[in-house]
Amino acid sequence: MFKNIIFSNTILIILICLLIAAPIFMQTAHASSILDRLFKTLGIGVVVDRFAEPINDFINTLTLNRGVEVQQKTKVVPIVTVGSGTYVGAVQVAGPEEAINRVEAVAQLEGDFRGGDFRIRALVPINTKNPGNLQNVERIEEVGVTALIDINI
Repeated sequence: MFKNIIFSNTILIILICLLIAAPIFMQTAHASSILDRLFKTLGIGVVVDRFAEPINDFINTLTLNRGVEVQQKTKVVPIVTVGSGTYVGAVQVAGPEEAINRVEAVAQLEGDFRGGDFRIRALVPINTKNPGNLQNVERIEEVGVTALIDINI
């Protein structure tokens, strides 16, 4: 537990140092947008890892208090865009304990339907946080998304 706190704090300190030092070394607008994207991606990953358990508990209490609690095991994992590996948010997933224990992230697949009239985002529970592409990724069956978590950065 103590090692996780030190590791999380070390990552946060590195991110802060990058944010302070990068503008000195990067003068172009393009470099600035890369840094912004890097911070958001790493920031979401750190936030999800650090707060997954309390967020999960909050969602379970919220649904219990409204009379719609999930009866299966739940956990909070990051949403990862397939291809770029960018973290874009988090979700709570639910399912049998054995299956939930294998879920590392949820892959987001995007597409347009009927010439862009509909924007589709499929959310697929997977066994890795770094999908790259879907060729070496295992979809975890019997697991569904039960809550979408927006992170304000």
